[in-house]
Amino acid sequence: MATTLPKVPIVVVGLGWMGGIIAAELTKAGHKVVALERGKPRKTEDYFMVHDELRYAQRYELMQDLSKETVTFRNTEKVKALPMRSYGSFLMGDGIGGAGVHWNGQNYRFLPYDFEIYSKTVERYGKNKIPEGMILQDWGITYDELEPYFDKYEKMAGISGEPEQNPMVGQRSSPFATPPMKKTPAMKMFEEAAKALGYHPYVIPSANLSETYTNPDGITRAACQYCAFCERFGCEYGAKADPIVTVIPVAQNTGNLEIRTYSNVTRIVHDGKRASGVVYINTLTGEEYEQPADLVILASYVFSNVRLLLNSKLGKPYDPATGTGVIGRNYAYQITGGNAYGFYDDREFNLYMGAGALGTSFDDFNGDNFDHTDLNFIHGANIRFTQTGLRPISSNPTPSGTPKWGKEFKKASIHYANRMLVVSIQGANMPWKHHYMDLDPTYKDVYGIPLLRLTYDFEDQDRELVKFVSTKTEAVMKEMKPSKLEVSKAISNYDIVPYQSTHNTGGVVMGADPGTSAVNSYLQMWDAENVFVVGASAFPHNGGYNPTGTIGALAYRAAEGILKYLQQGGSLV
Repeated sequence: MATTLPKVPIVVVGLGWMGGIIAAELTKAGHKVVALERGKPRKTEDYFMVHDELRYAQRYELMQDLSKETVTFRNTEKVKALPMRSYGSFLMGDGIGGAGVHWNGQNYRFLPYDFEIYSKTVERYGKNKIPEGMILQDWGITYDELEPYFDKYEKMAGISGEPEQNPMVGQRSSPFATPPMKKTPAMKMFEEAAKALGYHPYVIPSANLSETYTNPDGITRAACQYCAFCERFGCEYGAKADPIVTVIPVAQNTGNLEIRTYSNVTRIVHDGKRASGVVYINTLTGEEYEQPADLVILASYVFSNVRLLLNSKLGKPYDPATGTGVIGRNYAYQITGGNAYGFYDDREFNLYMGAGALGTSFDDFNGDNFDHTDLNFIHGANIRFTQTGLRPISSNPTPSGTPKWGKEFKKASIHYANRMLVVSIQGANMPWKHHYMDLDPTYKDVYGIPLLRLTYDFEDQDRELVKFVSTKTEAVMKEMKPSKLEVSKAISNYDIVPYQSTHNTGGVVMGADPGTSAVNSYLQMWDAENVFVVGASAFPHNGGYNPTGTIGALAYRAAEGILKYLQQGGSLV
């Protein structure tokens, strides 16, 4: 029996980037907020001199405990889904700061094309360009409408970038907050090769500060040291923008934020039209509590947002057989095949230095920046070279044909440790009628609550995209003149075992039509006006970029909508 606590005005579920932004904006406006985080507390001091690759990168210190809660997976409905028992394809963060602590910091804005993808695709190519089964839809908001929120997010985080306007992306209302990061010799090689082929390379926008910066909230942070311990690590310098060193302290300083850690929310209490609070379990004691609230904001990772709504029976679950329902719909991932690998016998690079967002990329084959008339796919990919830092345990690059162990492997591994460069892609992924999330009928978590089930596979759309873009990565790498060149030209079926990307999206998607979306452009639920669902769960598809910048912009817009709702109530759209 849950213990009922005194009612609070606002409860936020999850205290990562999204929960942190929401909490900061609401508390600055004078509202009392209770944030429930199922993981433990964290602070920058936890990472002082802890460059422990084994602990964080191999044993996943910052990630969710899969023995207590995981997801189940199947490629199609014809096979039985099984639990993901060890980390592979993606990593789910846990604790204060969430995935915002262990991200790399590569910070893009989705393209104007992304937000109106259905309309713009049909306008240019006709409806027949969209294959049967692909459920393409506009986002219910345009890039121009979202641009001020991108700007606000980037100023808060201190995003670095080049001052020149890139013709391949959306227009900006103001320059980047800080200058671009340093260009390494390998970045310059990639840039020169791309320009020689007529492309438009630029230094990747970075949340790793290029210089000391004070943001509009008065938060001052130091510059990146290029130590290479970004992805899967917390930043000991506070140079990498994360919720712990930006938005959460702002909210705490108002005196209006109460944080409860080890508080795993398991259910939203509602009457079908309005939420009245949440139920959560203290993961240390096992005690269950009901927290009544006037306003409920879900700000967890994609899977947690979707699973919580499904287990709470809030919103209509998606039915792939009929195409009706909205919760669990439009699951998408990221396409990462098509990479080109260059091995150099005649020169060496300092690849063990780097930063999570250190690199150069171009968008000539991203979105609809190129003609798709004679191609069997839509959208595209960002093509990039990144120097994130090759840590010794996980970095053993060798050319094809090298033995996987023994004397020859060791010799080649040592020789190529600082002699292999990669031109890679970040490809867009479209939603399909048969790709979705629902509750697993068999498997449950440690509390007896059904796990989330993923049904997903790569499609011909993805294979054609990789086939096409691999010719571009190969051409760039060839121009970089390696001694040996290898290209990954094809993908087959999606495999959840190898790591690929933590860019999962969809399930509570935004839009202008309640029949095909769960939330409006302020991320307010159509079915429950006092519930807002913030995060990449709102993406109707996944673009050719890392999603964090777009999530941040949507969170600032949601915060603005929540403040309006607190004044006037009712649907904001």
